[in-house]
Formats: sequence, structure tokens, C-alpha cells
Amino acid sequence: MTTGKKNIELLDFLHNELELSDKDMAVALKHQEFDNGPLPMLLWQYGLVDLQQLEQILDWLYNES
Repeated sequence: MTTGKKNIELLDFLHNELELSDKDMAVALKHQEFDNGPLPMLLWQYGLVDLQQLEQILDWLYNES
């Protein structure tokens, strides 16, 4: 699986399962360009997901690897 495909699948998961808005994801992706941090941590850091949602994201990433 390519990194680009994995990122698209992660964005789909965030949108469909966690119901994050396109705007919230765009904010995190913009900050990722500057902070160069992992997207799940940036989502949590900026208050776009709570700790339970962060755990769901990390579980999803673990299961996809």
C-alpha cells in the first residue's frame, strides 16, 4: 500500500467513522505541512478530536499496518 493511498484511507476513516468535517481535516492538514507532525496527534493537539477518538484513530492505524 502506498503512503498516498493510506492517507486517503485515513481521511475517509476520519470523515466517515469519526464524522470529522472537511474543514477540521483541512485545518489539521495545513498544520501538518508546517509542524510536520503525525496527523492524529495534530487533530488531538488542536482539539479536533478527543482522547477516545484519538485512540480509535491509533487503533485503526495499527490494524491497517
